[in-house]
Amino acid sequence: MSGFTMPSATLLAQSVLSGVFVGALYGLLGLGLSLSWGLLRQINLAHFAFAFLAAYLCWQLAALGVDPLLSLLLIVPLFFALGAGLHAAMARFAITPFNSLLVTFGLTGIVEALIQSIWTADFRKLESHYGEYRWKVAGLYVPLPEVITLLFSAGLAFAVWAVLRHTDLGKALRASAEDAPIAAAFGIHDRRNALLLAGTCSALAAVAGVCLALGHTLAPSQIYAWVGVVFAAVMLGGLGRALAPLAAGIVIGVSEAVTMAVTAPSWAPLVSFALLIGILLLRPGRAA
Repeated sequence: MSGFTMPSATLLAQSVLSGVFVGALYGLLGLGLSLSWGLLRQINLAHFAFAFLAAYLCWQLAALGVDPLLSLLLIVPLFFALGAGLHAAMARFAITPFNSLLVTFGLTGIVEALIQSIWTADFRKLESHYGEYRWKVAGLYVPLPEVITLLFSAGLAFAVWAVLRHTDLGKALRASAEDAPIAAAFGIHDRRNALLLAGTCSALAAVAGVCLALGHTLAPSQIYAWVGVVFAAVMLGGLGRALAPLAAGIVIGVSEAVTMAVTAPSWAPLVSFALLIGILLLRPGRAA
């Protein structure tokens, strides 16, 4: 078969491991989007723009001598406030789910232009001591930035799952998503909880942005390159779920990596988009 070559076992294993790492980033990017879409009924495309803006802020702070992980102490609260403010503005004008897609798409363009005006359209690469650490385990290379991303993704996914399942706040959020008027009748403060959740979603985007800066080259135009594959992870896992985007992201990441190893890199995007199309055709109700 033209273009098909069977890789060695080591190369295949390295591809699977790399797929797990990139899939963890897909899951981390998709976590906030899934919660916003599933529980707030807002399709927040600006989630990706916020992640890249956080990545550039991390890069800038690192250039000033701030450790990338310590920059989270500044970036996360900033984006929490940004996300809560955006939700408050959209709630004030009663933006519908479809219109939220249009509004946040426009906001994404504004953020992209802002990034270009400050940092230009040139590629930026964060140079930090984290990138210098790489271990060889059973013949496979394990870079520290990717390990950090996997730990953040898994840790935050399990933390959000625990909050949604085992706390009064989580039960209140799920009740409001099911039937807001009935939840309000039982004393649930829907507006306050929604602001808290929206801020948390943007804070999660900020963490994903820092992880993006740690392991990837940055360019403003790349904002849109992540949309399709992360949407596929969110739709594959289901809306409003905490652990599903991580699992779906890893499935997509491994599938893409193995496809690149077996065929050619140009075939990899077909995996995520084929999964997305298949999900929309077979489970159209998940998009509602």
